[in-house]
Amino acid sequence: MTRNVQELSVSELSRALKRTVEDSYSYVRVRGEISGFKRAGSGHLYMALKDEEAVLDAVCWRGSAAKLTVRPEDGLEIIATGRLTTYPGRSKYQIVIEQIELAGEGALLKLLEERKRKLAAEGLFDEDRKRRLPFLPEVIGVVTSPTGAVIRDILHRLADRFPRHVLLWPVLVQGDGAAEQVAAAIDGFNRIAPGGPVPRPDLLIVARGGGSLEDLWSFNEEIVVRAAATSQIPLISAVGHETDTTLIDFASDRRAPTPTAAAEIAVPVRMDLLADLNGFAQRIIQAVTRGVDNRTRFLEGLARGLPHPKRMMETKEQRLDDLSERLAQAARRASERREDRLTTLAARLRSPADQLRGAGEKLSDRADRLDRAARSALRRDARRLTDLQAETRMPDAVSRRMGDLADRLKRLGSAVEALSYKGTLARGYAVVRDADGNLVTDGALLSGGMGIEIEFKEDTRVNALVSDGGKPPPKKRKPAAKPGAGAAQEELF
Repeated sequence: MTRNVQELSVSELSRALKRTVEDSYSYVRVRGEISGFKRAGSGHLYMALKDEEAVLDAVCWRGSAAKLTVRPEDGLEIIATGRLTTYPGRSKYQIVIEQIELAGEGALLKLLEERKRKLAAEGLFDEDRKRRLPFLPEVIGVVTSPTGAVIRDILHRLADRFPRHVLLWPVLVQGDGAAEQVAAAIDGFNRIAPGGPVPRPDLLIVARGGGSLEDLWSFNEEIVVRAAATSQIPLISAVGHETDTTLIDFASDRRAPTPTAAAEIAVPVRMDLLADLNGFAQRIIQAVTRGVDNRTRFLEGLARGLPHPKRMMETKEQRLDDLSERLAQAARRASERREDRLTTLAARLRSPADQLRGAGEKLSDRADRLDRAARSALRRDARRLTDLQAETRMPDAVSRRMGDLADRLKRLGSAVEALSYKGTLARGYAVVRDADGNLVTDGALLSGGMGIEIEFKEDTRVNALVSDGGKPPPKKRKPAAKPGAGAAQEELF
């Protein structure tokens, strides 16, 4: 029996299995949880689908991966549509995925909740990050579909409330690539430089009409949420109806329940502002009128307390008349006083003859004084000449006096030197002192064993010890005196 079974190589058997599997399962839908997801550098996606009892390898080629509406990630429960095939190189079978959809709304809500917790932990939803909306923006940027009713509702509402300049950035609001376009639009508006040819918006509105959770899923993607959170321009999110909530609502600076409500939040009502302005103008006019009336009444009250101007002028006119009369009398008296003074000064003047006589007497007196002064000066000069002659004899007298004093000083020095005890020592004598430095003038005061000091000439000093009993040591024989020598020194002891 075994000999009748056809022999197959490994490759032949692998190919046969591959054809059988692909023919039998050319189109399948598999539900499972993604595990071990990774994206290769080539763009292909590799993962595994698992449930409680089995695991199925899966691959999604680059062309199909670019068309996926759901981004695969670990832990996500999906329904994968594709075909089964085998991989002979590893003896395994796998599903080639062509389309992915989430496995029911429960899986979407679970993914949404997990993503919300993750982004909230990063601080993207913190209230202190949210910016205040401008009161009246000049330019409003709108990110939405150009063909839907959303943009028309926004423009209509802005025209009713307060017309503004609107820039539309057209994007897809659902489906493949919608999230990337919305994020790029937000970033593009923020990149517009102020003062350029295209005005930079003061406010952004990201809007979309209502829909299912799957239709609004693009606004739950991380790329959109992060773009909204990092926008430097204040942003209003208006996605879906009032009951719809997406993650961009938490990252935006303000959430509007509908796109129309977003337009209402963006600008105030022009007529209301005009009414408020008119009200403020009326209040200002009324306040100014009341102020003028109050000051008028106050001024009238002050005026009632003032005297009549005519009475005030009467008093001043009377005082002017009095001062004018006094001025005329004062001028007359001043003229009389000046005439009297002039008469007095004229009487005190002297005649020219008297003035010449007085000047001659003064001149004669001054000539006599000058003659006396000249004679006195001549006498002083004569005395000064005599003193100069005496000064020429002074040096010789001083020199002679100094010589006499030098001779006398020399004689006194010789006498002092002769009387000094140093001179006595030079003649051969000596000075004896005890241990305390006191002079010994009597040999009877010395005792045996007593220490003494003997001073000779030229300040030569020697220490000596007195022998017992104070008796002098035996006398040495004197050497014969040389002819012409002086007498020998006498004994001191």
